[in-house]
Amino acid sequence: MGNTLSKNSLTFTDLFAGIGGIRLAFEKAGCKCVFSSEWNKYAQETYCSNFGDTPVGDIRDISSAELPEFNILCAGFPCQPFSIAGVSKKKSLDKPHGFEDETQGTLFYEIIRILKDKKPDAFFLENVKNLERHDKGKTFEIIKGAIEEAGYSFFYKVINANILVPQNRERIYMVGFKNPAIHFRFPDIPDAKPVVRSILEENFSDKYTLTDHLWQYLRDYAEKHRQKGNGFGFGLVNLNSYSRTLSARYYKDGSEILIPQKNKNPRRLTPRECARLQGFPDTFKIPVSDTQAYKQFGNSVAVPVVEFLAKALVKTLVEKPANRFQSAYCATPKQSALPF
Repeated sequence: MGNTLSKNSLTFTDLFAGIGGIRLAFEKAGCKCVFSSEWNKYAQETYCSNFGDTPVGDIRDISSAELPEFNILCAGFPCQPFSIAGVSKKKSLDKPHGFEDETQGTLFYEIIRILKDKKPDAFFLENVKNLERHDKGKTFEIIKGAIEEAGYSFFYKVINANILVPQNRERIYMVGFKNPAIHFRFPDIPDAKPVVRSILEENFSDKYTLTDHLWQYLRDYAEKHRQKGNGFGFGLVNLNSYSRTLSARYYKDGSEILIPQKNKNPRRLTPRECARLQGFPDTFKIPVSDTQAYKQFGNSVAVPVVEFLAKALVKTLVEKPANRFQSAYCATPKQSALPF
């Protein structure tokens, strides 16, 4: 990519885009999306309703040559198991192998392919917190190694979104740069202490209130596991605190986040409340059914967190390598200040 970069000239791709949470954040940071990919047709519908363009389908069907030039690769990629069987076999036969072999067959491989072929200035990745410890850390080591082998630095941090949205949501964020002189410092994000009460709608349909049958089932289920010493059960929310993590399964019974009601059974969140719980603005359109909306917001990112990180990434990239030494040794706890 070119050497002259400015905040408003940076472009990015939105891979495994979902409904565009990462795109919202990077656009707020002044960047322009030049390519998006998402295979789910319902997510494509929501994405198109809000951004005016439909993401292409499976990224595995798109050659690198078909992609435009861009500065930042963004992706909230799915976490698939990384098999080491093939690697072990190659080792036993004294055949060479690399990280590319270890990622073959996974969707993460598509990220490595595009990084190697297109050579953008930087990348931004998001995934579940447990990625760091999956398969005793082997998966994360493969990911880190593959990125470094592709010619990029690697910084990461686990951040809980409950400082910006009223939801316990820990996710791992990964950032890297093609220029080895650039060092990245994850920004200090102030704790806004948001509460669930702040995202609730005043008017909503009675259909979101649990039926007597479902409410009794959830209580019986919770009691059964309590007697076994397990912690499984419904999550009745303290409206002056934050909720449990919103997941894609929320459409099933809403049990992980239930809103208490006076003299009534508790209710599940409305789709708009789920959007707010993830930090989406009220202008964000929800054109799909409640079931699809619950799945989409449960799979999405906490937009305000990504916005903080996007702005930090953009600032770092534009100012390169002015911050080379001043940021290299001022990392906050639980973050990587230097490449591994």
